[in-house]
Amino acid sequence: MNQTPSATVDVEARIAALKTCRERLTEGFGRVIVGQQAVVEELLITIFGGGHNLLEGVPGLAKTLMIHTLAQLLSLDFKRIQFTPDLMPSDITGTNVIEEDHTTGRRITVFVPGPVFTHLVLADEINRTPPKTQSALLQSMQEKEVTAGGKTYPLNPPFFVLATQNPIDQEGTYPLPEAQKDRFLLNTFIGYPTLREEEDIVERTTQNEEPTIDPVCTRDELLAFQRLIRSIPVSRHVTGFAVDLARATRPTDSAAPAFVRDQLSWGAGPRASQALILCAKTHAALSGRANVSCDDVRRHALPVLRHRIALSFMAEAEGITTDKVIQRLLKEVPERRAE
Repeated sequence: MNQTPSATVDVEARIAALKTCRERLTEGFGRVIVGQQAVVEELLITIFGGGHNLLEGVPGLAKTLMIHTLAQLLSLDFKRIQFTPDLMPSDITGTNVIEEDHTTGRRITVFVPGPVFTHLVLADEINRTPPKTQSALLQSMQEKEVTAGGKTYPLNPPFFVLATQNPIDQEGTYPLPEAQKDRFLLNTFIGYPTLREEEDIVERTTQNEEPTIDPVCTRDELLAFQRLIRSIPVSRHVTGFAVDLARATRPTDSAAPAFVRDQLSWGAGPRASQALILCAKTHAALSGRANVSCDDVRRHALPVLRHRIALSFMAEAEGITTDKVIQRLLKEVPERRAE
């Protein structure tokens, strides 16, 4: 059903407001973070797309500072969980405790919420805790709720998990299960700053002045922007391209190129197709557009797919990376014709 002219104008005005919000957020980040524009963009895609992000980078690249700054700019409640080998699931979700009712003298069971009951959770060094504790985040990430003592408690929206892990120090770590990695909308790689950026970082951080951070967006405005993004229509050929790209990563699929069967042991599931379209919608809207193209899908194919595919033993031995496989797929998977 076609939209009325007034409805179209309203959508255009809301998308223009979203673009302005993105520009102000980027400016706010610039007061605190030097460089890292691509990382900031992927964080904004994650937040406005309503997903979660797994950030990978060596220590000292301001991962925690970026996430804390994001919470302040968006007026979101923020809690940090330091993942350690002795962390228990109840340390994340909360636990039932027995309290005495002073009026009746009876003992009652009361649920004490854990740090997951917030808007933005920083799961710091998530791979340093065993799988049993890592799995405590699964329900909250997918269903946005927590079950404890036979009762289910909803989380207050919006809810995001931004997790970090160190890609080089593997001693004492526990690789994330594939089911958990699949729940992250994006897997963002954070690289070293350039020479000029590192000089600026040193100058900023060795002075007395502290940057001021003014909130740019309220919680209700963020939720409204998320609904707006999901309401944006996508042409069938764009959706088809995203699906074709995800299916091409599966070695058992008849449409998979020959090199995929050699270099991958398994490919991305349906969540990858969903994530590609959601990120494409979000990127278009943040850019001030209501039309989504195949280029929007391509732009975020690497962070969407890299943690959802697994290399074969032969590919690892030859030094092939998941990013190289995805980049080759982007060249070989054709776009569908517009209907």
